[in-house]
Amino acid sequence: MIPLQPVIITFTILSLRYAYSQQYYDHTPCSSHTTNPAAAYTCASAGTSCPTFIVYRTNRHFSTVSAISTLFQTDSRTLLSVNPNVSTPSQPLPSGHELLVPVTCSCAADRVYRSYFTYTATQHTSISEIACAVYEGLVKSDALTAENRALGNGVSAGSTLRLPLKCACLDEVFENDPVKYLVAYPLIEGDTTKKLAGKFNVAEEEIWRFNRMDPFAPPVFPNTTVLIPVRDEPLINFSIPDADPPTLQFLPTQPVEKRRNAPELRKLYIAGSVIGTFLMAALTISCCLYMKALKKFKIERIRSMNSCSTPISSPFSAPPTRSSTNSCLSPDLLVGVKYSLRSYSIEEISSATKNFSGEVKTSGGIYRCGSGEANAMMMIKEMRLEKTRQVIDVHSRINHVNIVKLRGVCYGGGDDEEDRTSSCCYLVFELPVNGSLRDYLKSSSGALQWHRRTQIAFDIATGLHYLRYSVTAYTDQLRLSSDNVYLSSSWRAKIFVSGENRRSSGVDRSGEMFDFGVVLMEVISGKEVGVDERGVREAMGFMGEKEGGCFDQLRSFVDSSLRDDYPLAEALCMAVLAGSCVDHDPMHRPSIEDVLKILARML
Repeated sequence: MIPLQPVIITFTILSLRYAYSQQYYDHTPCSSHTTNPAAAYTCASAGTSCPTFIVYRTNRHFSTVSAISTLFQTDSRTLLSVNPNVSTPSQPLPSGHELLVPVTCSCAADRVYRSYFTYTATQHTSISEIACAVYEGLVKSDALTAENRALGNGVSAGSTLRLPLKCACLDEVFENDPVKYLVAYPLIEGDTTKKLAGKFNVAEEEIWRFNRMDPFAPPVFPNTTVLIPVRDEPLINFSIPDADPPTLQFLPTQPVEKRRNAPELRKLYIAGSVIGTFLMAALTISCCLYMKALKKFKIERIRSMNSCSTPISSPFSAPPTRSSTNSCLSPDLLVGVKYSLRSYSIEEISSATKNFSGEVKTSGGIYRCGSGEANAMMMIKEMRLEKTRQVIDVHSRINHVNIVKLRGVCYGGGDDEEDRTSSCCYLVFELPVNGSLRDYLKSSSGALQWHRRTQIAFDIATGLHYLRYSVTAYTDQLRLSSDNVYLSSSWRAKIFVSGENRRSSGVDRSGEMFDFGVVLMEVISGKEVGVDERGVREAMGFMGEKEGGCFDQLRSFVDSSLRDDYPLAEALCMAVLAGSCVDHDPMHRPSIEDVLKILARML
């Protein structure tokens, strides 16, 4: 008789190895902060390693085998040998072309598979940009941050990072399995497991099995990775078309066999009829009771509305200006109920501003400082009580990702209304970490890449469109400039609506388009442009040149820190758009909808 204990131990070891060999698919995107245990591919025995492959897509920065071999510290001939569709290291490849990169995958001490590389930043960037853009999600931002804690989130030019790229090996339990490699594949929009199965000539069920996926058409998401089990040296089939969008279709019908037990079936029909009749009767009675109650409610509501003289409004709101003055459910009341601000003490404001020191004070009476709450940054704006109420009322109607958020308020005077009226108040706004657009464009510490500049322009236009068409009773004429546009940690633009950066009421709203054109010129050139028409005309003088001269002048107009790393056609289109926005005749300027359509094509 075979002893039971050794059998159990052997079975347990094999089960654990099998669990490590079959990895879990991690659906969270590259930049997300997660504690998901599937965020890395786990292993059983530290120190083991294997040769395997990852897939990398060409882009405008890495468009040749030579450039990609440098990125992965390998030899160009090695890449050519596993990518037979490419003939020479310098052959320019179309953007998105997939290449196989051979790597050595090792089981680290923390029982996670990794393939280590180094990367030296050529300009100021972020951890997320390197993980999700340069390395296309083959390493998650959290893992890259943990590996390079000394650098923080910001990465300056010349910094060298250690990259733990995701990979996986087959353990001993699969030594008789026909699968030879687990290829790490970064997913993009339109990818499906069926498409990947055809691209690598493997069974779709095998992909499900090795990634522990739900076998019923599991969803996969862009900016994540999946393992492709291949039985031989991997080879990508480029004839597989992109995934088609899902189409509506009917499920196939299946014939139903006629049951032999007719009496039992007849009893079921009778029972079903009785239950159906009962339910219909109950539904009819319920409908009648509901209609009766609704009628009674409407009568009471009309009486209640007639008894109300004025709407209730927020204590921070300006006098009611809405049209529904006869309703107790005034929108102003709903705003007051939903919108709330933190109340700061004058001591907190004084401490944050270093006793209102000029060190942290900028133009426009704004203090930029930390709040002490997890070292959060904020802007503190000083203004009179009446203006404070107007700004709070405006921000109570704003909720948009491209508008700087109002966080709190401090009344700097005494406890009663009379003392407050005679004193200054302080509004506390969020301070996006990368500061104002103008300050960053003037800074020599780093340059905004072209794709970020087009995104910033689109964000500003989106914010202006929101303020104009989606904010109820917003009539302020915003005086837009690069000084009141701020940049978040992900380089998204936010407009600062402080209540004092406004145009006079006599200015046509199309003046906002003139301001937007000036900001757009600064985004292109990286230089401050005068807001008067003469300064704008001088800056855009090259637009009147002949074709050849126009392009030469355009290159000199575009920010030199870009070093010609931008699409010339897009730069010309952006410059033409800026020129039309500052046209002398406001009727010839484009609408904000037209601006959004043009910029959206560049993203």
